[in-house]
Amino acid sequence: MQVLTPRDVPLGGLRAMTVRRTLPQRQRSLIGAWCFLDHYGPDDVRGSGGMVVPPHPHTGLQTVSWLFTGEIEHRDSAGHHATVRPGELNLMTAGRGISHSEYSTPGTTTLHGAQLWLALPDGDRQVDPTFEHHAPEPVGGDGWEARVFIGSLLGSTSPVKTYSPLLGAELTLQAGTTLSVPVDPSYELGVLVDHGDLTVDDEQLAAHALGFWTTGQECLELTAREETRLLVLGGPPFGEKIVMWWNYIGRDHDEVVAYRADWEALLDRGRSDRFQLPEDDPLEPLHSPPLPNARMVQRGP
Repeated sequence: MQVLTPRDVPLGGLRAMTVRRTLPQRQRSLIGAWCFLDHYGPDDVRGSGGMVVPPHPHTGLQTVSWLFTGEIEHRDSAGHHATVRPGELNLMTAGRGISHSEYSTPGTTTLHGAQLWLALPDGDRQVDPTFEHHAPEPVGGDGWEARVFIGSLLGSTSPVKTYSPLLGAELTLQAGTTLSVPVDPSYELGVLVDHGDLTVDDEQLAAHALGFWTTGQECLELTAREETRLLVLGGPPFGEKIVMWWNYIGRDHDEVVAYRADWEALLDRGRSDRFQLPEDDPLEPLHSPPLPNARMVQRGP
């Protein structure tokens, strides 16, 4: 097991909430097609200001929103207006280009969850933007419960569409529980501990850390000394190099520069062949940050 520890990143402006960014890291950019993982909370919204992310663009990816506590309002330029709730998946496919906003709802007092991205394979990354919602039925046994929001695990399968084989699930274990979880040996695997005291195959994994395994695992043996919640992520090695900068995923520096120009054209001149804005959004959209001084490099295998 390789252990990846998060770094704290402010999300938003002066009253920004802080997220724990566990992926990407210098030593690992992808787990299967999973290319980004922010883990946040539990945050008292009165102190953090909650989630306030005005309209911003995405290309070449799917966003996975998964909450433990609180609610988030979602709007996107494909016409979807939805609420993210605990235990329910919101999956947005950016494809060739989309913009969206995310705001914690007025009734939310505590915000706690994860925001993840999936890189789209080269042959699918220019698809039209779409949105899916899925509330997985929990499955469980003695001392454990699972909600499988992407792929298949422990006898449960999610119906949502992804563009490469993937796994995403939330597991909760009661104190003293040991659970053997069969996994696909062709998958790279990640286990993120939200809270609790977890041992995986006799190795300790601390809260907020992400354990990573290369292909070849057939089973993960999970033991909780206290009540523990975790996310299990997986997928076969992505096999493609990507350039990921701000909210854009492309295949080289020039492509990402062009995405940025398309978004800025929309904001500055009101016209873009790639992007539109969500309707009736209460805040002004975000401009892209300045481009780096050096050419952006590819990440991946």
